[in-house]
Amino acid sequence: MSLAAHSARSFRADVQRICLFDTWLSSVVVGRSVATVAEICFAAQWAIILHQLGTMTGADTTLNAAWVIVPLILIAECFSWYAVLTTHYLGNAIENSIWAVGFFVVAIGLCRLLPEFDGPVRVVLAIAISGIAGYLAFLMAIDVPMYLSRWRASVADGSKRLGPLEGFRDVSTRWVVTHDFAHWKDEIVWMSLYFSAAVWASLALCVFYSLEGQLPRYRPEATLASWSSTAVPAVGKGHPAMARHGI
Repeated sequence: MSLAAHSARSFRADVQRICLFDTWLSSVVVGRSVATVAEICFAAQWAIILHQLGTMTGADTTLNAAWVIVPLILIAECFSWYAVLTTHYLGNAIENSIWAVGFFVVAIGLCRLLPEFDGPVRVVLAIAISGIAGYLAFLMAIDVPMYLSRWRASVADGSKRLGPLEGFRDVSTRWVVTHDFAHWKDEIVWMSLYFSAAVWASLALCVFYSLEGQLPRYRPEATLASWSSTAVPAVGKGHPAMARHGI
């Protein structure tokens, strides 16, 4: 689903109604609809993983995070559609702020799991947390301020806002083909992340979920149990005199 969404949304900026190619896939209503479903599915993937690991470890913090992420992203998608239909950039700023809150919650859930696993699973969790930290830094330092500055500029020049119905007709029928770098330069960073890191993250979540049966062996208690089962017989075999005297 994520691959389909990125194909449908690629090389298009929704609020500006600009695209690189004159095709029906450049229709904002098509691309935004597919992207909405895919982004909710992406949030659901995280919720499933968090629920899986939270149940396995009994980590209530992680389980609570699993229940929170999808409702937050549903709200974010509402603000995304509001921005697209009305061309009101404040909606984009709120949308991406909610994504930041959502993934901050995910990071908290993952941090809670760090002491619950050893070895490569802990490494994977640490990598995921680091990636989320970078994503949050990008949202708060670049993405949200960009949309806020666009909103302030549109307010200053008195740009007309579209009503929801008028906006829906507009996104269904109008797209502007442009190859002018000036129109795209502010979109390059988030598009690069959206079309690469997000897709690979989605695929990685699928792989991680498929390894559910392998994860318990990396629990600390599993390591301790394994050590105990090998250490105790070794002690008995290594000290025959102690064994004869029942020590």
